[in-house]
Amino acid sequence: MALAIVVLAAGRGTRMVSAQPKVLHPIAGLPMLFHAMRAASSLGPEQFIVVAGFGAQQTTDAVQAHAPYAKIVIQDEQLGTAHAVDQARGLLVDFDGDVIVLFGDTPFIRPHTLEAMLKARRAGADFVALGFEPEDPGRYGRLVVEDGRLRRIVEAKDATAEELKIGLCNSGVVCADRKNLFELISQIGCHNAAQEYYLTDVVEKANDAGLICSVVTCAEEETLGINSRAELARAEAIFQNWARQAAMAEGVTLVAPETVFFAPDTRMARDVLVEPHVVFGPGVRLDEGAVVRAFSHLEGCRIRRGAVIGPYARIRPGSSIGEGAKVGNFVETKNTTFEAGAKANHLSYLGDAHIGAAANIGAGTITCNYDGVMKHQTEVGAGAFIGSNSALVAPVSVGAGAIVAAGSVITHEVPSDALALSRADQNNKAGGADRLRQRQRNRKTAAK
Repeated sequence: MALAIVVLAAGRGTRMVSAQPKVLHPIAGLPMLFHAMRAASSLGPEQFIVVAGFGAQQTTDAVQAHAPYAKIVIQDEQLGTAHAVDQARGLLVDFDGDVIVLFGDTPFIRPHTLEAMLKARRAGADFVALGFEPEDPGRYGRLVVEDGRLRRIVEAKDATAEELKIGLCNSGVVCADRKNLFELISQIGCHNAAQEYYLTDVVEKANDAGLICSVVTCAEEETLGINSRAELARAEAIFQNWARQAAMAEGVTLVAPETVFFAPDTRMARDVLVEPHVVFGPGVRLDEGAVVRAFSHLEGCRIRRGAVIGPYARIRPGSSIGEGAKVGNFVETKNTTFEAGAKANHLSYLGDAHIGAAANIGAGTITCNYDGVMKHQTEVGAGAFIGSNSALVAPVSVGAGAIVAAGSVITHEVPSDALALSRADQNNKAGGADRLRQRQRNRKTAAK
């Protein structure tokens, strides 16, 4: 059966005290909205709809960049969760299948939980709600289940003393057939203090219509909603703890796990070693036996088997570090490939470059890749040796086995096995230091 996903992302989130929509605040470098969307995407939905409201243009731009498969609808007035879902009615008018409603500020829902909801729906339930059992259910709405069926959802402030004893709480996530969902929403009123249309009211309408309502449960962390900076920090901690535990379970050594930070798509093979205070941005993959030393930052890169990164290295997008290669302390790479065994052990910037196998890049070397308008490529051949404090002015190539003398500025091709020197001759003037110092003292005295 076909599936559509509707993600509610219209709220402002006033407690975030921010000019941007709440759902765009990042967890592990990815806006929280897209954490929820990633989980739902694994189910292969035919339609994906995001309901935007506050900061709609910002949300639209972000969705187009991160998830161009999704469609946007706008909730101009925030009149409750049922009203928000109803904004998707027009896009789904010809859709025949199930709809799952998610929340953009509830980032940790997992694919297997959504799969369980679909299974319950397709096993005969007309309406499926997602519940959880928190340690402290106090402020949460309660799911009232009788004879194995969900009868109603009661807000804590409206619950009786007996209902407050119920430990099963409402997450807000629901699944229903498209036709039933929108028919039930059309019956909901706004006769409450906030004068809003609540999706929770659908349950009683469904029962009145003789439909079967059921509950699927999940862990409390999956339902965590984020409404403040403090809750955002808590969510970051939860995500990072999950990521660290998963990495170690797959054979990765984290010397100080609590100091290592992952992106949602970080991928590491077994026997990778990560030292303390390492940050992985989006798009990092490390092959078996790679080592990342302390205080390094990696993003958008591939680290091959046995390569060593850092300490204090920055590997930027487009970089590929080959098998057994070394990128050492205070080295930055961007859009640069190191072939197997190549080395840049310290204090270098290498951008838009290709470093051949077993080449050695001396300390202080830079590729001058940007002319103020365009980026240009530098080629360093296999086995080449670049002396310390050299500048390779791109576009330029250094052939295999060539040597560039320390302190050189290379502006033309260096043939294979050639020795290139490009620096001024040294001129020592006897007694010149004393004469220079005396002139400087005289100028200083004259200036007083």
